[in-house]
Formats: sequence, structure tokens, C-alpha cells
Amino acid sequence: MDLQSVKESIVVNVYHIDSNRKVPLHKHPKHDEIFYCMKGKGFGVLEDGKVELTAGKAFIVPAGAMHSMEADPDIYVSSLLIPVVDR
Repeated sequence: MDLQSVKESIVVNVYHIDSNRKVPLHKHPKHDEIFYCMKGKGFGVLEDGKVELTAGKAFIVPAGAMHSMEADPDIYVSSLLIPVVDR
């Protein structure tokens, strides 16, 4: 495994999602995604259910899983897209 290329392919984002924003279901075929709630509350959404998020909680989405986010009323999350290297 080439650790440098793995390191370079990790994507870091920070999102503010308010209750009016609709995040469509989507997937990342080659990346797991980890959401960490920094402030507010909402839900991590999967095809078969929701996971409640509040400050300090995390939501993990396996590569290829359809997912979305919902706010109630506002949520601030950081997101890490991590490449799948071996399963």
C-alpha cells in the first residue's frame, strides 16, 4: 500500500446544512465517508433509515451506500472521504 497516495486522496470538507437545504441521496463508490457533528443536530440518512446526529456524534457511510444529510434545524458537520484500499 502506498501510504502517500492514500494520504493525498483523503478529502476533508466542512458543511453547514440548514433545514431548507435538501441534500439528495448519493454515493461514493470508492470512498467511505465519515461525518462528525460539530454543532447543531440533524440526521445521517441511509436508504433504510436515519441516524440521529448531535454535537460530538459521528455517522459512518460505507463506500457505495446511498446516503444524505438532514438538519433539524441546523447542523455543522465535518466530512472525511477515505479511499477504500482493502476489504
